[in-house]
Amino acid sequence: MQPENALWTEKYRPSDFSEIKGQKEIVKRVKAFVEQQNLPHLLFAGPAGVGKTSLSLVIAKKLFRDLWRQNFLELNASDERGIDIIRNKVKDFARTRAIGNVPFKIIYLDECDALTREAQQALRRTMENYTQTCRFILSANYSSKIIEPIQSRCVIFRFKPLEKKDIFAIIEKIADDEKIKIDEKAKEALYEISEGDCRRLENILQSSAAVTNHITEDLIHSTASIAKPKEVKEVLELAISNKFIEARNKLLDLMLNYGLAGIDIIKQIQKEILELSIDNKSKMLLIEKCGEIEFRMTEGSDEFVQLEALLSQFALVGNY
Repeated sequence: MQPENALWTEKYRPSDFSEIKGQKEIVKRVKAFVEQQNLPHLLFAGPAGVGKTSLSLVIAKKLFRDLWRQNFLELNASDERGIDIIRNKVKDFARTRAIGNVPFKIIYLDECDALTREAQQALRRTMENYTQTCRFILSANYSSKIIEPIQSRCVIFRFKPLEKKDIFAIIEKIADDEKIKIDEKAKEALYEISEGDCRRLENILQSSAAVTNHITEDLIHSTASIAKPKEVKEVLELAISNKFIEARNKLLDLMLNYGLAGIDIIKQIQKEILELSIDNKSKMLLIEKCGEIEFRMTEGSDEFVQLEALLSQFALVGNY
């Protein structure tokens, strides 16, 4: 099949409240605000790819109908994060009245936790001064990075990663619409790799579907550049069995075959530690070592040296 020119993320973006997956309570409360046409300032907090932007667009479409584009301003604060944007672009849009029957416009600030503190202070004043003509929807991965005065002016909704049943429902809808076959193991792999991030799920699935209409577990792992859990577990078991050189060679092969960076494989190793047949104390020690090695990598240490050091810890645990 030929993939769409536009990303599936845009193609499958919901246009109704019923299409938002995994955030039932949030949708219920927001829908009540929309039906009353009495929207407060909102702060959507949570991880990437769980529906924050999609819900904001649904709010605008339901409130303004055909006029939603004229009454809705979307800005990505990670690109436009200075005080001038708040003083000029945001303020100019906020001070004019809405077109249509709804008495206010909506400004959606994506990734607003990237705004500088000065810009957030300016935003606070804008939210105060133009409440009659404008409502703000702020989206952030970390609500703690938003200054307290802004948080106190908003109703805060905390989004959670999508559950397995929600991810599977999205996979099945895409499979039906795009006429592709997805194996059960491939669905499981997609759920594990996406970690509840719908955007990542759709991007991996689109990349895989560009290769073939039959999506398998191997194809998913290859596309996502993620080693299979059982292969990572084999490396760890070799190290614990005191076969350090074999474990080292297999780990290097995995990294080369899948194009993995050290920081990626560390996260997979940490997950597989819990599945090993060793006592809980050893598991805790090894997880602690994973955290230490990951920190060293982020500080710029050589990833191969650090991974060898981590494997040596597994070998030492196996000797006790």
